[in-house]
Amino acid sequence: MADTIHLLPDHIANQIAAGEVIQRPASAVKELLENAVDAGATEIRLIINDAGKSLIQVIDNGKGMSVIDAQNAFARHATSKISTIDDLFQIRTMGFRGEALASIAAVAQVNLKTRRPEDELGTSVDMEHSKVTATSPIAHPVGTSISMKNLFFNVPARRNFLKSNAAELKHILEEFTRVALAFPEIYFSLTSNGQDVYHWDSGSFKQRAIQVLGNSYNAKLVAVGEKTDYLTIAGFVGKPETAKKTRSDQYFFVNRRFIKSAYLHHAVANAFEGMLSKENFPSYILYIDVDPSQVDINVHPTKQEIKFEDDKIIYAFVQAAVKHALAQFSIAPSLDFSLDASIQSLDAIQQPFTDEKIQSTASSSLYAGFTQKNQAHFIPKSDNARTQDWKSFFTDIPSTANETSQEGYNKESFIVKPSSMGLYKETKGLQINEDAALLQINNTYIIAPADNGCVMIHQQLAHERVLYEKFQKASIQPHATQKSLFPVVLELSVSDAILLEEIIEDLALIGYEIEPFGQNSFIIQGIPADVISGNEKNAIELLLEQFKHFSGDIKFSKREKLIRCMARQMAIKAGQSLTQKEMHGLIESLVECETPNITASGAPTYIEFKEEYLDGLFSK
Repeated sequence: MADTIHLLPDHIANQIAAGEVIQRPASAVKELLENAVDAGATEIRLIINDAGKSLIQVIDNGKGMSVIDAQNAFARHATSKISTIDDLFQIRTMGFRGEALASIAAVAQVNLKTRRPEDELGTSVDMEHSKVTATSPIAHPVGTSISMKNLFFNVPARRNFLKSNAAELKHILEEFTRVALAFPEIYFSLTSNGQDVYHWDSGSFKQRAIQVLGNSYNAKLVAVGEKTDYLTIAGFVGKPETAKKTRSDQYFFVNRRFIKSAYLHHAVANAFEGMLSKENFPSYILYIDVDPSQVDINVHPTKQEIKFEDDKIIYAFVQAAVKHALAQFSIAPSLDFSLDASIQSLDAIQQPFTDEKIQSTASSSLYAGFTQKNQAHFIPKSDNARTQDWKSFFTDIPSTANETSQEGYNKESFIVKPSSMGLYKETKGLQINEDAALLQINNTYIIAPADNGCVMIHQQLAHERVLYEKFQKASIQPHATQKSLFPVVLELSVSDAILLEEIIEDLALIGYEIEPFGQNSFIIQGIPADVISGNEKNAIELLLEQFKHFSGDIKFSKREKLIRCMARQMAIKAGQSLTQKEMHGLIESLVECETPNITASGAPTYIEFKEEYLDGLFSK
């Protein structure tokens, strides 16, 4: 009987290994950028075409390679950064496993051009199917240029699983940004399809943070800096007003390596406790420098998850450093015992305390409460105070009951007469008395009398349901658009501009008329007919932020995510005061919905309190 176990050919083994390292174009970008950093480059240029599917090229001015090194670099597990097993526990470089170039050569057509400073001529190496197809001497500047073309050309199934160009470009931008943030002393540029996307000069960590986050963050970043024998923490956290509904502006670096850590994020979130609402996330760029022997960075194929020797110490240091920074800049609550010059100039301090004022103060009941025994809880009777029969207060209706109050509603309308109980609708379970006045509590909840009890409606969630169904119908029949008298120009970051281009057609169905207006800029020509004009720019920016918030949920289509975002953004917010007419209009629209009782996400829009339930609350 023939043996069944055999060794895989090298080219197949390389393709299998490449699947762990090169999952998409952004994976190759990350590996090539890290190699350029390790080569000591001060300038790194990234050039991509078709979101990296047809071309990824990284050009650096690092130390370059010799002819032999250029050929050996594509062998599996070839590296210049590890010699002994002990080196694995003292890693300071970025790429060290020796699998990046081998994996790239297994799934793409690769050309490497390189030259060292001491060599007169450089070397060109062509690779395909993990084999060297050509080697030749060339004229080349000091440094290295690696081009990889037609990613997954020999693995069609993997290529078919790649997302749209916009989605893949977004991942490339993320990887590029992370490496650039880790090394602000290096010049970085990115060109996509012949257009300059990023051009970041070398500078300080603060300058690179502003380049990445935008000029609007210049006055919104708080410096973090703590140094101990165990570790050093530096970087920046955004002030509470920079918080977003997504984790898009959150960066942790350990020894200049970007990591993902829900544990450390929790430490930062705890430092912001009481300053942010639950659905918002703080912005931060934090650099942790720790002895490499205290960290294991080889626990994940992408090296973005690491293991600390003592997680609790790191957690405590991060939380304390962020809290201290916020307190220093008077953002977090803190006690300040220093004298304020403005307080010293007040009349109460500057003017003399005369005998007349002393006598007036000493005769007051407030003074007695501090100086005499048994006075702290004493409440003096008012001269015009009179005893009232409290039982009659609740049973007798005052003669002014049918006067209109200062709030604008008629008090008599709250006394519901059986004869006036009409219904908005007798189906779908929601039965509201249309003639009775409604009560708004905390500018959030609407209390409405019903046939057999009352209904409490959450105004924001109810309006979300109304808008959600309206936008769903707009996908069948486009929503009306009102032209803007003064079109608004919207300037976005590169990633947000890509996202807007992706959903611009769906926005048109809802009523937004938006057109490209130069690089990363758009012009808003029209808005939905029932939206008040004047806040178009902020509305689109919020919409993009909420769309990113939904992007992690793959079970929804792009249009479904957009409809949910629009409904949530445009809904009447909790805390907004409504008139009787507006409350009645909202309830009437809710009753007309196909599913009036829950939002698209499953939250209840109203709760009904039956008369039997209310009676039970007051029974003995």
